[in-house]
Amino acid sequence: MIPGPGEFPYTRGIYHDMYRNRLWTMRQYAGFGTAAESNRRYLYLLSQGTTGLSIAFDLPTQMGFDSDHPMASGEVGRVGVAISSLADMEVLFREIPLQNVSTSMTINSTAAILLAYYALVAERQGADRRKLAGTIQNDILKEYIARGTYIYPPHPAMRIVTDIFAWAGREMPEWNTISISGYHIREAGSTATQELAFTFANAIAYIEAAIQAGLPVDSFAPRLSFFFNSHNDFLEEIAKFRAARRIYARLMRDRFGARDERSQMLRFHVQTAGSTLTAQQPDVNIVRTALQAMAAVLGGAQSLHTNSRDEALALPTEESARIALRTQQIVAYESGVPNTADPVGGSEYIEALTDTLERGVMEYLKKIDDLGGTLPAIENGYIRNEIQNAAYQYQRETEAGERIVVGMNKFQQEEERTVPTFRLDPELERAQIESLRQVRASRSPTSVAEKLAALEIAARSGSNLMPPILDAARAYATVGEIADRLRAVFGEYREGGI
Repeated sequence: MIPGPGEFPYTRGIYHDMYRNRLWTMRQYAGFGTAAESNRRYLYLLSQGTTGLSIAFDLPTQMGFDSDHPMASGEVGRVGVAISSLADMEVLFREIPLQNVSTSMTINSTAAILLAYYALVAERQGADRRKLAGTIQNDILKEYIARGTYIYPPHPAMRIVTDIFAWAGREMPEWNTISISGYHIREAGSTATQELAFTFANAIAYIEAAIQAGLPVDSFAPRLSFFFNSHNDFLEEIAKFRAARRIYARLMRDRFGARDERSQMLRFHVQTAGSTLTAQQPDVNIVRTALQAMAAVLGGAQSLHTNSRDEALALPTEESARIALRTQQIVAYESGVPNTADPVGGSEYIEALTDTLERGVMEYLKKIDDLGGTLPAIENGYIRNEIQNAAYQYQRETEAGERIVVGMNKFQQEEERTVPTFRLDPELERAQIESLRQVRASRSPTSVAEKLAALEIAARSGSNLMPPILDAARAYATVGEIADRLRAVFGEYREGGI
């Protein structure tokens, strides 16, 4: 008898009723310009039926630079919202009651700082920190593999991750303390098998680090979450999500001895594949996104973001973001798919493909174990080389016409319709820098200096970093000031050496 939905190893879903009891959380990843501009977009999305927020931060915020740092010039608010201090975070969530909304924050190197700001904003709203729901990405290993927005070397960076695990386990027990991301691995060009394998290799490294830091596995594992890509091969993607649940359940039970069933359940957010969207015939991207969204739902996702049609051209317009959200709502309320758990379960092809993906992932995990684990596999370039080889093969097939991309290498249209795109006001960068200047002028320099000194002492002593980061954040210390104090202790990572 094949175990059903809600039964170990959860191949058919982690809950017995799946979406019949509760739909997935509908998120729309958004953020640009200043906190005030992004706040207006969030209020709009909530008014249109979004059931959870998903925050994009700009590159300076991701890399621990304030908006007035020379390295931030020209990048402020470009690919996400600029957050330099608690004051920005207060504006970002103005009129949004945090105790009533689930928030996902895509932030890694500076995750501890942004989580501190979020907790303080909720506190000032009168919310109970222990009831806050949401996720912080906090997945630094994939930055070394696929993205590059790292600050510190891997070992101190892993310490920050496990400090968040320990602190949030006590202070924010409903919060997901990490979203271990395969999404960016897939966007970098990996195959579906590699996406799962390298994501789980990273997960193993985080779990081992937390256990070595003295945390019992069942004390933090129920709050681990994952972030996957939904790509173009419709049936392979469905099977990928089913295989992922089964691999993770067995990994947690058999390798790590997790006994709490919540520790064995893979909970994941899905974003449709940005790398599959084309600048040519952008309206066709709506169809791609719809199929990818349906694959995520048939695969049993807990949370979903659907990309907008114009993302190969610019940040999404309000209209494009609304169409992307409506895509989810049609799947949810008109397709009938949520009326049964795992509708594809028992399909001969789906079951065989699920098994094939699982075998491929386990072969990769054995190889990484043989190399000494994830950090050595990152250090010697093994994981990155595997992704680059897969990306090269995909690109070669596309350029040769062996892999058809509608509108790009086949079915082209000579006269393309001009699509209205989002334009970021260049004045927003100056406004953000002026706002930051006012924050610095209005706070207590003595208090900031004291709190930053206490943070440095904690970093050198090995004590948990979250309490002193919270104290510094409360005094309106900036992202850059806090990150710089940690840089002084931990140093910075340079590719090619740890």
